[in-house]
Amino acid sequence: MAGSTSKTVYDIFQSMEYGPTSSSTATAQSWLELHSRSLGLFVDGKFVSPSERQTRVVVDASGQRLGSTVCAEDEDVTLAAESAVSGFKAWSGLSCFQRAKVFQSFGSVLQRHSQCLAELGDLVQTPAPASALIRLAQYYTGWAQLRDTLIPDWTPQGVVAVAVSDDCSLYSLLLKVLPVLAVGNAVIVTPGHGTALPVLLVATIFMEAGLPAGTLNVITGKDLSLGIKVAQNPSINFATYAGNKMDGERLTRETAGWGVPVSCSMSTSAICPFIVFESADIDSAVDSIIETAFKKKKDCQWVLCVQESVWESCMDRLKVRMAAMKCLPLSAESDRPIVDAAVQEAQQQGAIRPLLDLYYLLCPSELLQKASPSEVKFKCLPLSGNHSPHGLAASIWTEDLTLALESVKSLSVGTVWVNSHSVLDPSMCLSGVKDSGNCTDGGREFFWQGLFQFLRPRLSSPLPRSSPVSVDYARFGSTASRPVVPGETHAADSAQSPRSYMQFVAGKQCKAESGSSGSILAPDGTVIAYCPDGGRKDVRNAVEAAIKCQPGWKKRSPVARAQSLYSLAESLELRRRDMAMSLLAQTGIPLEEAEMEVELSISRICDWAALCDKEGGGMQSGSAMSFAEPLGVVGVVLPDGQPLLSLVSLLGAALAAGNAVVMVPSEKHPLPALEFIQVLQSSTLPDGLVSIITGSRDQLTHALANHNVVQAIWYWGSQEGCQYLQYTCCSPLKNLWLHCLEEREAGKGGHDWAVSHPSLLEEMWRKATQWKSVWIPTA
Repeated sequence: MAGSTSKTVYDIFQSMEYGPTSSSTATAQSWLELHSRSLGLFVDGKFVSPSERQTRVVVDASGQRLGSTVCAEDEDVTLAAESAVSGFKAWSGLSCFQRAKVFQSFGSVLQRHSQCLAELGDLVQTPAPASALIRLAQYYTGWAQLRDTLIPDWTPQGVVAVAVSDDCSLYSLLLKVLPVLAVGNAVIVTPGHGTALPVLLVATIFMEAGLPAGTLNVITGKDLSLGIKVAQNPSINFATYAGNKMDGERLTRETAGWGVPVSCSMSTSAICPFIVFESADIDSAVDSIIETAFKKKKDCQWVLCVQESVWESCMDRLKVRMAAMKCLPLSAESDRPIVDAAVQEAQQQGAIRPLLDLYYLLCPSELLQKASPSEVKFKCLPLSGNHSPHGLAASIWTEDLTLALESVKSLSVGTVWVNSHSVLDPSMCLSGVKDSGNCTDGGREFFWQGLFQFLRPRLSSPLPRSSPVSVDYARFGSTASRPVVPGETHAADSAQSPRSYMQFVAGKQCKAESGSSGSILAPDGTVIAYCPDGGRKDVRNAVEAAIKCQPGWKKRSPVARAQSLYSLAESLELRRRDMAMSLLAQTGIPLEEAEMEVELSISRICDWAALCDKEGGGMQSGSAMSFAEPLGVVGVVLPDGQPLLSLVSLLGAALAAGNAVVMVPSEKHPLPALEFIQVLQSSTLPDGLVSIITGSRDQLTHALANHNVVQAIWYWGSQEGCQYLQYTCCSPLKNLWLHCLEEREAGKGGHDWAVSHPSLLEEMWRKATQWKSVWIPTA
């Protein structure tokens, strides 16, 4: 080895000391020296160093100082936002071909500086292989070129804020930034401590490639507080986050009520199963276990699950492999007492020393503080990870393709690697499930999964920005805080005319658990009917019925689901006159308009039936396969406008994707939904698949938000309700689709349910699905 004249190769391998600094690392060091090891904020295409700012020191693995970054303050956030707005106008004004040329140039410049960037990532302990970064640039060059060709009905969100935690990898950060730019958005990046220096280098590379000034801004700070300030800025149209769960929850809660949609990829420190079946190539599986254990930086924690029949064989091979291996040094000497205490505890419980070493490799020191060896079971039943709150990924080892594909469908995770692990490619979408995320990154072809979150249909207006209102989160939706509805009555009075309706739960009509009911008023204020006043127990019963029914509905073929939706349309056709009269009585619209809404509703259900086996398929190319899956149980709080058409539009989207639905009709216009119960009963939909519960919107929203099994909520309601859902639905994480009726009524845009443009139907279908990717290695 160069520079090691006093030591032989044998001596070096015995000591395992680090070698001298390589020329590529010197290149990274020279870039730092070029900036005097003091990096400012990257705003409007150049570095700026505001005066009187605190700095944050960046060190390498040995604790040596690499440089420092500036800690931005409020005025710096405002300056970056103004720069991004002007940058968005310039960038989005370019043609797709012109944007693709910039990306192509970026790929070339990145290739020239890739070794410097990779070495800089190694210095700050955020490794990113140069080949992976170049592949990202090449992939999104194509999407910059094809956006208007393949998805012409969608337009960029505007200015997007990208925030990451300190432990997020550079690859995960760029997997957010590059698609944001590729589809024409401007971006403000608030990197973590480990990614600050590399992403500042990426920003300079983009400027060298010809990116308009202000399109990419990088502002650094002490912690996630800066990312929260950026997301709260009025110029931001969308915010996305990657990193650990704790910071993701904080970002979601502190941006509640600001009117900015937030997507989260909480991949860091997720616990993923590494499953070895008896039909696996045990030697290859053991090699991968060792490779995973010795990986320099782990984005997730692996739990080894071995089928009992091959447990002994697998452990014997691991012992042989580990007996000839050198021990790794601790990342810090302060970790030694933690490791020694864990070893002693495990030995007292009868653990074998080689397996203890394996435990340390699979579970690094930071995890030892949270779990003792007795809590981690290597010998466990496969597929037991579905009860975990984590749903990032899994690795399956088997030579039986049928078993592999069945396991893929059974696991509640976003990515499954078959006979491999941790394979990353931008063409394969990464989609977290449960607490591992509510968005998709990456994806390819006409499915463009990872681009969807950064686009909106051209026909829909951007979400209006707002400021948080005062909300008592502990009392929101409680019976005590619910305003009294005029004309409210109890069960004893409901026997009087007019008619008393029942709600629809578990496939049958029933009264509310509370036994009370409320008045349904005509436009002139007269009472025309009574409806049940549902509550938390009614939501619980509906969700329990949905849990039992949804797995079977999900397993039905798209053709079978389509036939059930066609039967629903036929049932609605038979009750056309009754539905029109209910619309007339409830809303006061002319009979002709009511009949037209019924006609459009029938047509909309048929649209979803026709799309069932068109949109529900999958995509396969080479070794990667992606397919859409239902979310599970979806809670839908319906809008006041066009009460029948909005109901069937949202219901059709959810059912076509394979979900079960709990619907809360409009408080103002519940009558069409109650009449629709007769349509549901005469259709072939399974009992429990759809429930309709009437009552206080806030009270039922509170019940849906606090039910752990409800995976998504689509909400049309008050600003307080939107803010409450954003604050509450981050633990456990839910997919949210929020619409503030107060803003819509003020003339700031709304949804015209009569429009059946493909982009609007596509948006609803996207909200009803999540993506799963499978990687199958080929020879």
